[in-house]
Amino acid sequence: MHRAFEFCLPTAAKAVPSGPDWIHEIKYDGYRLRVERNGKTVRLFTRNGHDWTKRFPWIVEAALKNREQRFVIDGEAVVLGVDGVSDFNALHSRRHDNEVSSTHSTSSRSAAKICASCR
Repeated sequence: MHRAFEFCLPTAAKAVPSGPDWIHEIKYDGYRLRVERNGKTVRLFTRNGHDWTKRFPWIVEAALKNREQRFVIDGEAVVLGVDGVSDFNALHSRRHDNEVSSTHSTSSRSAAKICASCR
């Protein structure tokens, strides 16, 4: 896996960028993670370089279900409340670590998502 991947640092803007080269997202309040998959190996890293692979097993499971064997996703791990709004206190409490999942997960019981970001 390439080690040259840097986290994209989002910037605030007053208007949504337009054009085919831009992707934008809703701001979620969570932990920034990089998901790296190389074959059957998936690892999750924080911006500070901490390995959180064991902390969020549902994200690992979802990454392994992806057809692509090698990829990197720069995103945000969040716990979503019933209203769809991210709940940082629930995520930070660590009571939901086993429920954190990926936006690629098809599980109906997923309580959180990792949202891909950046251009």
